[in-house]
Amino acid sequence: MLISGKPHKSGGRAGTPQQAREWLRDLARQAEQELIGVQMASMDELTLLPNRHGFIALADMGLQACAQLGRPATLLFFNLDEFKRINYLFGRAEGDHALKTFADVLRIGFRESDVIGRLEGATFVALLTGSGAVEIAAIKARLEEMLDERYAMAHRGYEIRFSIGQIEHDAAFHGSVEELLEEVERVMGR
Repeated sequence: MLISGKPHKSGGRAGTPQQAREWLRDLARQAEQELIGVQMASMDELTLLPNRHGFIALADMGLQACAQLGRPATLLFFNLDEFKRINYLFGRAEGDHALKTFADVLRIGFRESDVIGRLEGATFVALLTGSGAVEIAAIKARLEEMLDERYAMAHRGYEIRFSIGQIEHDAAFHGSVEELLEEVERVMGR
């Protein structure tokens, strides 16, 4: 049977409506599996935030929208302090828990229009769309308060603390998100 110019796996020429429905269901399942594959390739499976690849794709769209609207954008970068110590003293599972907790706080702490991601290890980023330079101390205090609330009842034996920095997007110097991330890595000494 031919549907959309492609032969059906049954090979029959005069396909029944039932065969056509089966073929369409198979096609829908294939498309769904491919979509899941693309999502998984761009998502950090531990934190469920976009990974570096996913962040770059989403943040590039955010920068394009800001450019079209004449709005600023700022990239914040976060590094968990003493993360290796948490892993060493409390184990990898506890380190994973710290990463997931920090990711949740970032997800809650920023707007839906902001793009948040985990680059690698204990390094996270947030592209604030429509925002110029921001008051880092206020953001840090708000995120630390949220972390403290989460750990007040947990008694985990450690606190999650982090360093934060920012780079304001300047189209003359940063043609893409990747160029912003390169500057972040220079600033962080990587």
